[in-house]
Amino acid sequence: MPVFILAGLLVHCVFLVSIFDIYFSSPLVHGMTPHQTPLPPPAKRLVLFVADGLRADSLYEMSSNNTTQAPYLRGILENNGSWGVSHTRVPTESRPGHVALIAGFYEDVSAVAKGWKENPVEFDSVFNESKYTWSWGSPDILPMFAKGATGDHVYTFSYSAESEDFGAEDAARLDTWVFNHVKSFFNSSRSNQTLFTALNEDKVVLFLHLLGIDTNGHAHRPYSREYKENIKKVDEGIKEIASVIENFYGNDGKTAFILTSDHGMTDWGSHGAGHPSETLTPLIVWGAGVNSPQKVTSQSFKDNFLKEWKLEDLKRLDVNQADIAPLMASLIGVPFPLNSVGTLPLEYLNNSAHFKAESIFTNAVQILEQFKVKMSQKKETTLSFLFTPFKPLSDSEQINFLKKTRLYIQQQQYDEAVSLCKTLINLALEGLSYYHTYDRLFLGLSIAMGFVGWTTYVILVIIKTHTNLTKTVRINNKESTVLFYSFVFVGMIIAFFLLIQTCPWTYYVYCLLPVPVWYAVVREFPVIQDLTTNLLSLHISQSVGFLLVCTLGIEILVFSFFYRSTLTVGLLVFAGWPVITQLWVKAKTATLIWTLLCVLLAIFPLMPVVGREASIPLVIATGLLTLLISCFSLASLCKSENKYRNEDLKVYFYQILSITLSTYVVSSTHDSLKNKQGLPVLNQVISWMTLVSSLVLPLLSSTFLFQRLFSILLSLMSTYLLLSTGYEALFPLVLSGLMFVWINMEQEALQHYGLSLKPKLAVFDFAYATDITQFRQLHLDDVRRSFFFVFFIVTAFFGTGNIASVNSFDPASVYCFLTVFSPFMMGGLLLLKIVIPFVLVSCVFEAVQVTTQLSSKSLFLIVLVISDIMALHFFFLIKDYGSWLDIGTSISHYLLVMSLTIFMMLMNGLAQLLTTKRLELPKRTKHHS
Repeated sequence: MPVFILAGLLVHCVFLVSIFDIYFSSPLVHGMTPHQTPLPPPAKRLVLFVADGLRADSLYEMSSNNTTQAPYLRGILENNGSWGVSHTRVPTESRPGHVALIAGFYEDVSAVAKGWKENPVEFDSVFNESKYTWSWGSPDILPMFAKGATGDHVYTFSYSAESEDFGAEDAARLDTWVFNHVKSFFNSSRSNQTLFTALNEDKVVLFLHLLGIDTNGHAHRPYSREYKENIKKVDEGIKEIASVIENFYGNDGKTAFILTSDHGMTDWGSHGAGHPSETLTPLIVWGAGVNSPQKVTSQSFKDNFLKEWKLEDLKRLDVNQADIAPLMASLIGVPFPLNSVGTLPLEYLNNSAHFKAESIFTNAVQILEQFKVKMSQKKETTLSFLFTPFKPLSDSEQINFLKKTRLYIQQQQYDEAVSLCKTLINLALEGLSYYHTYDRLFLGLSIAMGFVGWTTYVILVIIKTHTNLTKTVRINNKESTVLFYSFVFVGMIIAFFLLIQTCPWTYYVYCLLPVPVWYAVVREFPVIQDLTTNLLSLHISQSVGFLLVCTLGIEILVFSFFYRSTLTVGLLVFAGWPVITQLWVKAKTATLIWTLLCVLLAIFPLMPVVGREASIPLVIATGLLTLLISCFSLASLCKSENKYRNEDLKVYFYQILSITLSTYVVSSTHDSLKNKQGLPVLNQVISWMTLVSSLVLPLLSSTFLFQRLFSILLSLMSTYLLLSTGYEALFPLVLSGLMFVWINMEQEALQHYGLSLKPKLAVFDFAYATDITQFRQLHLDDVRRSFFFVFFIVTAFFGTGNIASVNSFDPASVYCFLTVFSPFMMGGLLLLKIVIPFVLVSCVFEAVQVTTQLSSKSLFLIVLVISDIMALHFFFLIKDYGSWLDIGTSISHYLLVMSLTIFMMLMNGLAQLLTTKRLELPKRTKHHS
């Protein structure tokens, strides 16, 4: 069996990783030559302000009394420069946002997982192409552009990582730090001849990364006074810096300024997904070579912001975020970044028609270069008779486009040249996408074959080893040898086919995986024959009915990923289960409690997503309720017939103390942060100690069934309280209440179907629950048991509204542990918060298995089949087109189901450890005098 679990883990890890190769591999190619506009540029230098986390509406909107948060920038867009909305892409995180702005391409989704600071791939950027770049700001962003730069011409000045504190008195000081350092930098340059000369060169970039707005948005939400005040400070700072720079250069009119943002932010202070509040960012451009405001009588956009912003009469010029990189390159006359896929937004340029035509032609040639490299790479790794080129851009078409455009420019037909270049850019981008996704169908089919084969094999293993449906028939040796060599031969053909195409090693894994899996299936052919005979002997209506019920159950689970309210419907059906199956006749009290708790739990999926509205009093009330319940339980356990050891009582006492401390810490931490006094060190120490102790304390408690489960609940609850910000604190309490009743209901169900005698649950001991002779074979009702488990696991995830998306996670959840920005530490704590309800459900499922006399493997295999069928659903639902919200959701759904499956395998082991193992404390020896 361990071999089977290892094989299962391996197969599922391959399925999980495969989507990054199939859908989200890096789009970058290398080997192009740089191209720049042949005409002199309008600006000598460029100043880029990136206000991290600034939403478009927060900057542009007017308040009720017709004033604005940013009077200086409002004046610029009304009188001096051009403005619009920059549309970002998923994932709306700082790193991919800055890469799109400065390098002009959209990083693949997997880059987020590889860290914020390092470069998973080498890329070219505007900074790299500049003569000198000086940058100030966050230590998370600046190093990645300096690291990727060739030569020593990108200089960074950043504050310490500890300054990025969500609990700090005022995050706007991060921006003040940047503005002060830029001012002192220019002052000191007057007495430093080398620096003074460098600053007076052409092709200079100054980059100011302003993180205060993002930090205040996370800590206080975008509608807060702090967020709005921070916008005002940034506006004043930009005004001051622009004036310092203009004075330094003697108002020579050769400086271009750009203000934008890397991503927006949701109303509840998070980002990462594709909601418009996250993907719409401001863009204001002014200075050398930039168009002044253009008056219009009418303009229409899908959103209705123009009226709200009172900007209907000024032309709004929207761009994609990657278009800003070619705009910067064009303004200061540096080569376009090699990997840029942005299209130069010509309407921002105030220059001759000739300059615009030459610039967009350079842009088209630079994108076409990438297309050519991508095509030749694909051609080299595909057999010539299998290679299908991208028809609209054949070699002759490319030459035709370039010749025509050159001719138009020579004949001064600039509009025609621009129009032709735009067509060429669109075709080259389509072609890039075509070659990037060239192997998708073939890889997708391989993975699907592996999925179907694996699921079939698991079903056959269940039927063969855990039911009485088949007779054990051995396949004879001669047949098995022939079978083995046939599959080896097929594997060799596939490997040879991949070898001559010089495919990457991962392709071998995906394409060869189905071979051993299907070999294992075909070896069980006698089982398939037996099963078919058995099924044919049943009534057709019975078989079809069973299949329909199974399909409906799995579809409900799949639906719950899109609509959380589906879980409510499922839980209400569960509430009626004892009535439908006549169980209530024998167990009226248990049925009543079961129905009540099902209805209570059904309320959670209808609640708003966690983190949108914090409610600390509710968390404190939950802590007090938990204390009340634990005191009652302790009293009733002391009265019970089991003799209590002092050690057990001590463990419970520590756990109750831990809950009390957690409740206190939540209350005092949030008060302290509200008063802007930061996170108290004592609270932080208590929080971390609680977290560590919660993993050990359950192992010290008694292994009697309810006592051990109750101990696990108390320990996990103390950590969960520290990670809660609202109603979700109640969730594990209601869930575990329902889980405890579920154990009793399953006992009644066993008796109801006459499968076994009822063991006495009060004296049931986990430590002695593994007597192999008592295990029974699977019954049809066990499929329902497994379905209940998967349903409860999905409820554990979506119940508190973790919509399957990055942006539903609220950093406020981890403020008891840390407030300084640390993506991996915060991510780990948020993951723990999600895992806690899973652990509760898994431990109870372990209890259900042992009390219903099943080997833990048999039920678990059914669970595996259910989750694999769900995963196959989501594999085919993955999108990499359409709205960014759809794309993000489709990836996270698949990743979630696959992670759940891998996770349940690990949880199975963890639950066994938590329920059956006991640590003994060293006893004190008594000394007699």
